[in-house]
Amino acid sequence: MEIYVLLGVLALIIIIGIWFAASYNGFVTIKNRVEEAFATMDVFLKKRYDLIPNLVETVKGYASHEAETLNRVVQARNMASGAATIEDKQRLEGDFANTLKSLFAVVENYPNLKADQQFLNLQDQLTGIEGEIANARKYYNAVVKTFNTMCETFPSVIIAGVFGFKAKPYFEVDEESERKNVKVSF
Repeated sequence: MEIYVLLGVLALIIIIGIWFAASYNGFVTIKNRVEEAFATMDVFLKKRYDLIPNLVETVKGYASHEAETLNRVVQARNMASGAATIEDKQRLEGDFANTLKSLFAVVENYPNLKADQQFLNLQDQLTGIEGEIANARKYYNAVVKTFNTMCETFPSVIIAGVFGFKAKPYFEVDEESERKNVKVSF
């Protein structure tokens, strides 16, 4: 009878050990996916940052007296591209998006610029990159959701606490104005 109790306890310890190892490995796997998703998003953001100087130079040729707006765009681009943390990147991306809006507001005043083939090409590239950034953000947020769920649900919350896995921030829109519906009128 004692041998059965001993075997039962041993089996329970083995099962707990296997669960512990599998849970830890699951956290490491999803943590690596979060990092990969952020890196992918960062690649698309870099592509956009690299495109902006060309766009600014093209606009400069038509709207040289709009130097203040163009300088703000370049400055916001430089700050956003230098962000180190997801929180900084998220905040600075919002600032950068706002300065891009001001750049395109300037463009609206120059019909010749809007018809310029180089500008149209750059604008198409920027539109494509923006779509890729949106998809990368969605993927990043989906992976973060999975990771955060693991960090907050029982029994995996035990593993998260033991090994210091903490919930990751979502890449969200900080600007309240960007959450509102766009008004389109003709």
